[in-house]
Amino acid sequence: MDTQAAHRVAHDGGADLFGVCPFVTSQSILQGKWAILTLHHLADGPVRFNELLRRMDVAQGTLSKQLKNLEHEGLVRRTVHTDGPLRVEYELTGIGLKFRGVLDAIEACGWALKGPTATPIGKGFRSINVQLRQRFSTYANLRPVHTLPGVPTRFDNVDLVIVRENTEDLYKGIEYMVNDEMANGVKLITRPACERICRFAFDYARKNGRKKVTAVHKANIMKLTDGLFLRTFREVAVEYPDIAADDCIIDALCMKLVQKPEQFDVLVAPNLYGDIISDLCAGLVGGLGFAPSANIGDSTRIYEAVHGSAPDIAGQDKANPSAILMAFAMMLNDLGETEKAARLNAAILAQVAEGKVVTADIGGTAGTKEFTQAVIDRL
Repeated sequence: MDTQAAHRVAHDGGADLFGVCPFVTSQSILQGKWAILTLHHLADGPVRFNELLRRMDVAQGTLSKQLKNLEHEGLVRRTVHTDGPLRVEYELTGIGLKFRGVLDAIEACGWALKGPTATPIGKGFRSINVQLRQRFSTYANLRPVHTLPGVPTRFDNVDLVIVRENTEDLYKGIEYMVNDEMANGVKLITRPACERICRFAFDYARKNGRKKVTAVHKANIMKLTDGLFLRTFREVAVEYPDIAADDCIIDALCMKLVQKPEQFDVLVAPNLYGDIISDLCAGLVGGLGFAPSANIGDSTRIYEAVHGSAPDIAGQDKANPSAILMAFAMMLNDLGETEKAARLNAAILAQVAEGKVVTADIGGTAGTKEFTQAVIDRL
């Protein structure tokens, strides 16, 4: 079911849109930078515009536009009250209320493909990605990085995998203002989480024919937190004598990655370092447009592109969709649909290698839709 069809269902008398295609609908409507937060604040009942503006800490025009979009999609209802002082309230429609069920659907199904979301810098709400990872305990973030034929880069032999701890470290979000001129954040590192992610990295290496796992840390300075991570890594490594194990300080690793990336195989890192080096490694192979990822827990897997919502080009048909397509291929593979995953990956690689219908980030003139259709035509 395509997006336009999903919209028609929404507008045809309130049909059960989510019963028809929850993920097409979510992917389409949640692209708006403020859509998820707006729906969140309307989930418990009607809210006045000014109150919504205060809660979200967003520009008035931006909120007004987002509300109009959601009203157009049939998810939000606007009511003007004239009994007494004039007031305008917004609330979720029946379909809008079902958006609360999307998270329940992810939990029930255990598998999801998620589009990019935006996080405000320096203020506003917490990262939606972080909240999803913590809610579903998707403790391992898996980010494969490899050279693609046809993508101009400095290297032609990059083939590594980043395993990032996904639930704690500074991303736990434990921070507070001590006073007006002092802020404090807690770097939470626990032995169970360290052991779990290190074991995941070694198990992944063994299962996928990888030869070496490297721990990323700053234990020379953060002797307790990163020291705990490194000690745990070394303890776990003893249980995998068939896999080589070493470690590298984070700043030295960044230098080595841009000098000789082929020396690395599997990198396992605490949350913050894993986030930073995954973007660095994406740059080695052509950019975030070619960086898929999987958030993996014991009972839930959420697949996504590494990149964010790219607000500077949003809605302009310019973004490279390869990362989300590659993430979908990862999902298919993990679901046991290996032949379909291989076909999709082959189609992406062939389209990029041909170099004719490709997006601007790799020297082409094609838009997002044109590139995607070209990949589809190869399937």
